[in-house]
Amino acid sequence: MSRRSRRLSYELLGCGWHGHALVGTDAAAVRQEDDLVVREQAGLRWHRCLRCDAWLPQPVPASPDRPFPPERAEITLPLRGRELRERYVLRLIAVDRVVHCVVLAALAAAVFVFAADHAMLQEDFVRIVTALQASVGGPSATTTGGVEGELTKLFAISLRNLQITGVVLTAYAILEGTEAVGLWRGRRWAEYLTFIATALLLPLEIYEIVHRPTVLKGVTLAINLAVVLYLVWAKRLFGLRGGEGAQRALRQADSGWPALERATPRPRGDDHGPVLENQSLPNGPVVPPHPRS
Repeated sequence: MSRRSRRLSYELLGCGWHGHALVGTDAAAVRQEDDLVVREQAGLRWHRCLRCDAWLPQPVPASPDRPFPPERAEITLPLRGRELRERYVLRLIAVDRVVHCVVLAALAAAVFVFAADHAMLQEDFVRIVTALQASVGGPSATTTGGVEGELTKLFAISLRNLQITGVVLTAYAILEGTEAVGLWRGRRWAEYLTFIATALLLPLEIYEIVHRPTVLKGVTLAINLAVVLYLVWAKRLFGLRGGEGAQRALRQADSGWPALERATPRPRGDDHGPVLENQSLPNGPVVPPHPRS
């Protein structure tokens, strides 16, 4: 198995999820200039997937809706290559942000509920603790440690501080949700927002690990470090490695019409490349013969 065949094909993942991106399936006839996306041979049409480069046979439509396949200006090319891979990575980060948003929103709701019934819950807590103390010998059973001690500290927090904590958690949940939406849609501003918000919290996470290390904190720090490094390096934030201009050029090279032309089988006798007729592409079925002039 070659190294190329072992690599993960994000194009095939996209086609498996969304289906192949075919054009001209409703056309009455195929012209010579349409051979980049559709070819016809012996009454059978071969349509090229604009995402994964597979050539798929389709019958000639009995009731066509248009005379010819659409022109290039009418076709919206799907993501492919580097841009498609980056979209998957950004959506993976977006899922992580959604989890953060849900957890923070739940914590904020719990804090507000606790603040609303603070006095009543405190009375119930004191009554339960008193009953527990009496059952084990009276006042000698202190509440300075364990779960009882932590709950005592919690009820000692003022109502105002509880409300401030709820507001902060809510704001942070909104921030994480905003990041998730922007990253899922591939927005550049979301990349900057995620980088800044994540980088600002790294010193606090490092401090927490140094003083109270846990496996969960270590995993969280590793994920956030990976996110920061990926955004600043691979996405070329703040002008790094050519910035947005270099990023746009790479996207065009991988996803534009020139990329499709480079991956197109050449006709027999073409001086610009080898003969690729009737061969199998890595991502699809047999390539149809190139139409002759």
